[in-house]
Amino acid sequence: MTTLTAPSRPVVAAGTEDVRPVRRRLSPGASIRFGGLIGIALLLLVWVVGSATGLLDPRTLTEPWTVVGTAVTLIENGRLQESLVTSGIRAALGLGLGVLVGAVLALISGLSRFGEVLIDGPIQVKRSIPTLALIPLLILWLGIGEPMKVITIALAVFVPIYIHTHNGLRSIEGRYAELAETLDVSRAEFIRHVVLPGAMPGFLLGLRFAVTSSLLALVVVEVINATSGIGHMITLASNYGQTDIIVVGLVVYALLGVTADSAVRLIERKALSWRRTLAS
Repeated sequence: MTTLTAPSRPVVAAGTEDVRPVRRRLSPGASIRFGGLIGIALLLLVWVVGSATGLLDPRTLTEPWTVVGTAVTLIENGRLQESLVTSGIRAALGLGLGVLVGAVLALISGLSRFGEVLIDGPIQVKRSIPTLALIPLLILWLGIGEPMKVITIALAVFVPIYIHTHNGLRSIEGRYAELAETLDVSRAEFIRHVVLPGAMPGFLLGLRFAVTSSLLALVVVEVINATSGIGHMITLASNYGQTDIIVVGLVVYALLGVTADSAVRLIERKALSWRRTLAS
């Protein structure tokens, strides 16, 4: 019968602890510096080669150098910056509101059975209804102004925050509660020092999904009934067949998403540096 043994550590002087990491044979390997940019660079390379060789019809997808020139023109006349600021404020407000509501509801539901009875059911119903399907009703209630757009984004955001945070709160191992009871730890101290840190991975995972959901909702509300923002710029360009401006808008959306996701991942690495995982 084969037995598994832990990898041996180098011998060190008596009375000292060897804190050097042991190389794990089954791990994915060392992290690659700027590895996340390699796939994006390959995608850009395919675009450049396809456009240069004529495999991509400019009427279908504008050449990258034309897109760069269009972006420079839009920046010079201030149109791109104005649209970007408008879209950024909408996304930030909706994301902040959704994260706040989702986290509060998850704490109430995750830390109390009575709260779960009141909250979890309605949120599961909301989860089954696509947020975009609520837009006609939100327009009737709130009109087509900024409140409707922010509320739409918040509704798309708070569900993933709630789901993952609630799951993180309820996934704390029971042995920690047993240990806390043995040490006569109060409920408030247990929640503060054990439950909330234990739920942090779930919350941050939900935040990554929330960022994507906020951009998806932003695109929809700006394309459907906005008079400003990146989506409005794309809609006008579509009406006039300006593919280069459409691609500029899509690139801006992509940059917003990648930047926001990278920021969340950086926070995740800093906040969860105590975890020992295959990735670390």
